[in-house]
Amino acid sequence: MPAPATPALSLLDRTRTTAPPGGGAGDDAAAVRATVARAVRAQALGYHRFWVAEHHAVPGVVGPAPAVLLGAVAAALEPSSALRIGSGGVMLPNHVPLVVAEQFAVLQALRPGRVDLGVGRSAGFTAPVRRALRAPGSDAEEFTARLSELLDLLHGRTPVTVRPHVPAPPVAVLATGAGLVTAAHLGLPVVVGGPALDDPARLAQYRERFVDRGHGGPRVSVLADVLVADDAAAARRELLPQAWSLAVSRTRGEFPPLPAPGDVDPGRLTARERRTVDAVLGQSVVGTEAEVREQVGDLLGRLGAAELLVATTVHDPELQVESDARLADALLG
Repeated sequence: MPAPATPALSLLDRTRTTAPPGGGAGDDAAAVRATVARAVRAQALGYHRFWVAEHHAVPGVVGPAPAVLLGAVAAALEPSSALRIGSGGVMLPNHVPLVVAEQFAVLQALRPGRVDLGVGRSAGFTAPVRRALRAPGSDAEEFTARLSELLDLLHGRTPVTVRPHVPAPPVAVLATGAGLVTAAHLGLPVVVGGPALDDPARLAQYRERFVDRGHGGPRVSVLADVLVADDAAAARRELLPQAWSLAVSRTRGEFPPLPAPGDVDPGRLTARERRTVDAVLGQSVVGTEAEVREQVGDLLGRLGAAELLVATTVHDPELQVESDARLADALLG
């Protein structure tokens, strides 16, 4: 299945903190301000969407309130900006559907027709966080029920009228195996990453099972780590801290700030952590503008996707600015 000639290019910013060279704590407030500044740059570069994530009580990711952060992003953009803003995603186990519907109705009132509501079913990162959130867990049936309730609220199918009364924002599902089934049943687009990128059969099944409920046909956005650099080796070096932090989160129950690339010692990783790092880097799209353009075309074509949602965060803020610009030039220029 061929990819579109000019795929939609979007950013998912996770509001990552970075440790100073040599180690130490990250600056949480600086990370929040950096997310807003990156959205303003994305607007100027011609990106399609700018999404933010939800994580609670971990030192490496300080974006626990997507609706609040998106309000700040909306205020920083030009009123006439075409950039869409949204969540990647709101974790429904942590929220009452009515509150989510109200929050995104407010955003829709601020940025009419430019707001997306991406949802997921991950619960808190640790047991204490899950208890603090009063989250019931990430059961697939419960997630489907909450998502169905959210859709009914957004589209005026309940006795409760959501205010402000505005057109419903589009809803998408950050999907794993069970999430793809839910999205197909409810007729919603999906955002896929990780193992799903190596398993096109999952997406074929999503399309086969898709039920049209008036939200449009089956649509797939690909979530991936992408970095443009002078060569692939340089790009992988800059992506190593992000891969390392993910590996550590899975094995040690920590989600630390991003270290500088020179502070990551692969020799101190466990075998399991090494496998995770290798898998993350292996799925990344890296290289020069021409190499990245070719790889993205192959990836989107293989999965039948029309949008690339880039989830990359690097330690060096100047390099982040440069890479976002080079990627836009490679795919949109």
